[in-house]
Amino acid sequence: MAKILVVEDNASMREMLTSIFREKGFETENAACVGDALALLKKSDFSLIVSDLQLPDMDGLSFCKRIKHLQIPFIILTAFGSIEKAVEAIKEGAFDFITKPVDPDYLLLMVNKALDATQILRENLVLREVLQSEMGKTVIIGSSREILHEAEKIRQVAQTNTTVLLRGESGTGKELFARALHALSPRKERPFITINSASIPDNLLENELFGHEKGSYTGAYMRQLGKLELAQGGTFFFDEIGDFPYSLQGKILRVLEEKSISRLGSGKDIRLDIRFIFATNQDLEKAIAEKRFRQDLYFRITSFPVQLPPLRERQADIPLLGDYFTKKISHEIKKHGITLSPQAREKLMAYSWPGNVRELQNTIERAVIICSGREISAAEIILPDKVFPIDEHFNLNGNLKVVAERAQKIAEKAKIIRVLTETEFNRSRAAEILEISYKTLLQKIKKYDLSREN
Repeated sequence: MAKILVVEDNASMREMLTSIFREKGFETENAACVGDALALLKKSDFSLIVSDLQLPDMDGLSFCKRIKHLQIPFIILTAFGSIEKAVEAIKEGAFDFITKPVDPDYLLLMVNKALDATQILRENLVLREVLQSEMGKTVIIGSSREILHEAEKIRQVAQTNTTVLLRGESGTGKELFARALHALSPRKERPFITINSASIPDNLLENELFGHEKGSYTGAYMRQLGKLELAQGGTFFFDEIGDFPYSLQGKILRVLEEKSISRLGSGKDIRLDIRFIFATNQDLEKAIAEKRFRQDLYFRITSFPVQLPPLRERQADIPLLGDYFTKKISHEIKKHGITLSPQAREKLMAYSWPGNVRELQNTIERAVIICSGREISAAEIILPDKVFPIDEHFNLNGNLKVVAERAQKIAEKAKIIRVLTETEFNRSRAAEILEISYKTLLQKIKKYDLSREN
């Protein structure tokens, strides 16, 4: 239920308004002045503000104007109503201007209208300029507070050249957010170039980034431009920066500081005009403590962090995403008109989605393919019986840390085996899917004694 902030200096009026809203199930907090209201706004999120016009420290119109950037619907109450004041209130962003004495039914009607209108606005707010379904365009679906909060950060930073760090678990949509940022920026007509640190062997990564001159090393038969140079004027998305080799991190730091590069085998500096976006699913602070990540590079890339919430923390978005993927995938494979049944929706909502949005998309794709009618049934939503491959015979001896490490190894090995099988032991592709470095995958293959044969 929505949370309403009542700002009214008259104690009896404040109590009456609070009582009206709570009786209808709204969560309510109140303040006697704008100063107290601002303090509450810093502590809590509110869906609506109902404020008196005449307040002891600031009038309601000025209060409305001051918090306009929060995009919270605002209703002004006053005993001194006039057309001029009403017009001024609407201009300042107020949803409505209601004259006292207040009719409770009319007030509740306006409150519900404001909340409904704001919900529709928020559902469309998330990067509506780029809600395109064509391949290569950005699609971010969600109306939960968690995703809207981070999407609004993208909107705010898009017009700048500030370096952005996208943090979040695997499958939360970091690349989608990076593409959205680019599409909303003045660089949108220029290249969007991406590189995944985890999918390229260390010995090839430097060449991939910086390019080389003809004859710079054995096999360099012609000049090759690096991806950084190809991104001139546009945006460079550096995915999985946490997996970037420590030995090369200093070179990336130099690029960020000096905005220039030189191809391998060349001493000539090439000036860069690039906006950088980084992403990681790793704990960079822990990596710094373990001497796997440079602290100076960390400070350069964290000037504007965006934390993408896992799907389990924005459950309200699961039906939206489910509908979107069902429509999109059924259109792509020419099985038009397929929808999710209520039972299928319930099953989607009950699952924890450890693989986040990517896992949800894969699940819907499988369901659309096997769907025999026009409606996807719960049985056609195929989910793993267990998140981790641990059965009743699992060894639970030892303390919690020992048992957790044992379980992690089992799950890690099972996941690697599955991906290697799916990719027919293509280790570069497997490293990319697992979102770890090629070198790390090789180490784990050796650790678990994995090969094509076994």
